[in-house]
Amino acid sequence: MSHTIKNLSQMDGRVYVFFKREALCKQFLSQAEQEGFTFQDGAKPTERHTSDIIAVNDDCTINYVGSVGHVAFGSNVKKIGEEKLMRINYEKFISE
Repeated sequence: MSHTIKNLSQMDGRVYVFFKREALCKQFLSQAEQEGFTFQDGAKPTERHTSDIIAVNDDCTINYVGSVGHVAFGSNVKKIGEEKLMRINYEKFISE
């Protein structure tokens, strides 16, 4: 499996990447920027703060998830709307 965020953006569903530590999120933001991702408003990933969950979109953007996204992530839901919810542990993802 390739360890690119671009590959995550091409998964079939809504991709939520979670981080157990701030350092992992910083690594993710740096990797996202190197791969050409931006936040939806055009900001570079490394210009923004870290979070415990970040969504990856198929248009090469990322975004923070709000309180509803956190609830969905922590619950047993399988879908958000019509999309399958994909929960990716970044630490495991990069070590595979």
